[in-house]
Amino acid sequence: MRSPQEEAAHRYAETGWPVFPCVPRSKVPMTKNGFLNASTSHARIEQWWKPASAANVAIATGAPGPDVLDVDVHADGTGYEAFNELKRAGLVPDPKAVIRTPSGGMHHYYPGTSQRNGHIPGRHIDFRGLGGYVVSPPSEVDGKLYKVIAHQPGAGTFDWAAAREHLAPAGPSMRLGMRFPEGPRSVAHLSGWLANQPEGNRNNGLFWAASRAAENGDTATLGELARVAVSLGLPAREVDRTIHSAMRTPRSPFDHAPEKEREMEAG
Repeated sequence: MRSPQEEAAHRYAETGWPVFPCVPRSKVPMTKNGFLNASTSHARIEQWWKPASAANVAIATGAPGPDVLDVDVHADGTGYEAFNELKRAGLVPDPKAVIRTPSGGMHHYYPGTSQRNGHIPGRHIDFRGLGGYVVSPPSEVDGKLYKVIAHQPGAGTFDWAAAREHLAPAGPSMRLGMRFPEGPRSVAHLSGWLANQPEGNRNNGLFWAASRAAENGDTATLGELARVAVSLGLPAREVDRTIHSAMRTPRSPFDHAPEKEREMEAG
């Protein structure tokens, strides 16, 4: 019998969303190359989940997967204020699905595009597009489930560039085209790149580099990035939050999720 996680992985794959397993009750990929190994193959999904039925389900974001607006909740603040600002500005179209995350935040799923990952420092709002992934229902982290709150057949796309410009208008350095390294898929070079970032760009640089390391499942590089960031003067708690943020999901693939959620809660 398939576990709820494997059932969900097959439903997402039927929608055309590439999936891969994460360590049970964690956001850490079980595959060697993280989201790069994501697949819609039902045979591959069975191969992954048969020996690890409790593995969490992750979806590779960006077309052909979904784009996801991630509203975070942290001890020092939440993204709901920024989210409401975007709603008042008419920049939040109806999503395909709304997911409550274990922290009390939410994921809004939209049709996938070619937009890439994004992050707005201090506003607790992230965007998961090409080059990223989300952990999805019915996965569990810290003893709490990702839960489907609502879903519907159609939705418009989310314009991350417009949202970012509204919440954090670009300063001169960004308008002049601040560059990040493209580099090879090996991410071991990123700690050296971070060490050379000027003051004022270090936290942004840490998030960018940690995202690349997380996508590749390179925990050694994540640890080295944390060490370098602290040595540059970033507070350890801020470094931990930034890396945690970087590691963070016709017929809808969520059709049966509410029923499964109620069964799990009743049990």
